[in-house]
Amino acid sequence: MEKTFRTVIVLTLAGFVVSSCASLNKMKKMEKNIAYKVTPEILETRGGQVDVKIDATIPAKYFNKKVTLVATPVLKFANGGEKAYEAKTFQGEKVQGNNEVVPYVEGKSVSYSGVVPFEEGMRSSGLYVRFVGTKGSKTVEYESDKIADGVLATATLVSNTPSIIIGADNFERITKEEQEAAIYYLINSSQIRSKEMKSGEIKAMEKFIKDAKEAEDMELKNIMIQSYASPDGPVDLNEKLADNREGAADKFVKNRMKKNKVEEYKDLDFFKKYVVAEDWEGFKKAMEKSNIRDKELILRVLAMHSDPEVREREIKNISSAFSAVADQILPKLRRSKFIVNADRIGKSDDELRELAKSNPSELNVEELLYSATLFENNGDKLAIYETAKKQFSNDWRGFNDAGMVLFEMGKLVEAKSDFQKADQLSANNKVVKNNLGAIELKNGNINEAEVLFGAATGAGEEVDYNKGIVAIMKGDYNTAVQSFGQCNCVNAALANLLAGNTSEAAKKLNANTSDNAMVSYLKAVIAARNNDINATLSNLKAACAKNAELKQLAATDMEFAKLFDKPDFQSIVK
Repeated sequence: MEKTFRTVIVLTLAGFVVSSCASLNKMKKMEKNIAYKVTPEILETRGGQVDVKIDATIPAKYFNKKVTLVATPVLKFANGGEKAYEAKTFQGEKVQGNNEVVPYVEGKSVSYSGVVPFEEGMRSSGLYVRFVGTKGSKTVEYESDKIADGVLATATLVSNTPSIIIGADNFERITKEEQEAAIYYLINSSQIRSKEMKSGEIKAMEKFIKDAKEAEDMELKNIMIQSYASPDGPVDLNEKLADNREGAADKFVKNRMKKNKVEEYKDLDFFKKYVVAEDWEGFKKAMEKSNIRDKELILRVLAMHSDPEVREREIKNISSAFSAVADQILPKLRRSKFIVNADRIGKSDDELRELAKSNPSELNVEELLYSATLFENNGDKLAIYETAKKQFSNDWRGFNDAGMVLFEMGKLVEAKSDFQKADQLSANNKVVKNNLGAIELKNGNINEAEVLFGAATGAGEEVDYNKGIVAIMKGDYNTAVQSFGQCNCVNAALANLLAGNTSEAAKKLNANTSDNAMVSYLKAVIAARNNDINATLSNLKAACAKNAELKQLAATDMEFAKLFDKPDFQSIVK
């Protein structure tokens, strides 16, 4: 009797296991009836991530009431690797748990969203769903067929080549120099008094003219003679007076130049002259600077009346102030003013190149920084900037520009050190902030770079370009398009392509005259999207001829998925 009871128990348990296994195997067999919709249809990397949305319709009478099913989307790489998304668990109606329930009779439509970081192996991959079903103590594992291809990685084609900005020199080969002097006349007179001829201003002007004439690095340009009458008295008298003063001043300066053997006195075009009969503008400026009683009242008169006779009458009516005006203001307006203009001509490029190497101590900071730009070799440039750092250690530009050259040479650690020193010398300098941002971007620190480029806003087109690179890397393609603006560079074309502006991307690539292989490669991508096979192959062939490394990229680029099996495509990417 006992033996019979044991046999019944064993048979019962065996039947339960067989039943459980059969239920799970049935679900495994029926998995092909699950309808999947994947968004996007071809997975794509954006901002360094690969997002996926799966809408699945589980058919009626599929999901056993006592089964727990763990579903895991998995990207399986062509090279053998894989990357799993986060799993999601579903359960039947009779399972005790808190997972999403799928009814047996009706079935159900379920949704899933997930994200994983992009990996290079994903360029050629497929998306599958891996299932682990459990009923009681029995477990069955199975997997869907491929439900989507992946991963479209066009965004990774962004060229991480941030632009840096030089700390510009202020070198001017020709600098303007001028010397002013004036002679003052007595009221109603155009005679130049002896004391005026010997004034300090006149002596300084004569010396300036003589020295400029004799100096090898200076060239006299012209002399302006401006003659005035004060705004008191009849207008016709003042007009004649101002003309006479111009004549006297002209004769005076020419005689002095002749005496000092400055031959330009013979050149009528060398002298630029004008006459002001009544110097109301000079009167106003002098009044504004004065402490004369009732000056505000006088200035109000000037503002209210434009007729010179009315102005003069109203001012004279202010008897308390007019005597001060007559003593302090009007005498300064009875004058002829000389402005001598000359050009000082700096060292030639050849002289600067020679001195920068042989005797840089003879150069000022502007000359030294400018001289570095005359060399093509980065080694020569760096040597000059290193000299600038020593000779002008408080000038941020020497450190910034040395960092610029080091950056171009790929020496990022040394470049960052120089940029940081420039930042210490010139806090919140937008140029330096941009360059520090370029270092962070090259080092892969996108968020830090973005902050620094924000602080550099307004420093130039280089900053906008760098912001465009960051925007592509973060998946913000519309912002990238705005940042690059009218630039016809490869990154600008890529930004437009990623944003869906295919025609604009093509325009930029056609306008790009560089020999960059990526120009042809992106043209091939655009042609592939337009289903133009001939243009795709011709541009791809040109790109790979310029840069053989693109063959390996193209061979797994999902942009060309429709051509993978074509012999012409295979011959290009071999």
